[in-house]
Amino acid sequence: MAEETIFSKIIRQEIPAQLLYQDDLVSAFRDISPQAPTHILIVPNKLIPTVNDVTTEDEVALGRLFTVARKLAAEEGIDESGYRLVVNCNRDGGQEVFHLHMHLLGGKRIGRLVQADA
Repeated sequence: MAEETIFSKIIRQEIPAQLLYQDDLVSAFRDISPQAPTHILIVPNKLIPTVNDVTTEDEVALGRLFTVARKLAAEEGIDESGYRLVVNCNRDGGQEVFHLHMHLLGGKRIGRLVQADA
């Protein structure tokens, strides 16, 4: 069984977070260390450690991540100017919390996805 994460506690509202959306499948809240003017984390309520742990049973919840992202982007006023959705997998992919989550980033020009090593 996967270990509990800080996101699990946020989902259960046991620790404070700026919760923007919650239903039976997903929760969304502002990142505590934003990398853009809008930086929202959208998380399945079920603990799925990484993309490698996704099963066909998770398809509805993972689809909901995208519809919630669309809704929140519109509410934040960044739907027309554009935004980026990011899902990291494992340490080399930049994943820090091992509870699958999507980053919704916007409110400024984001730039290149990957910077070449100098």
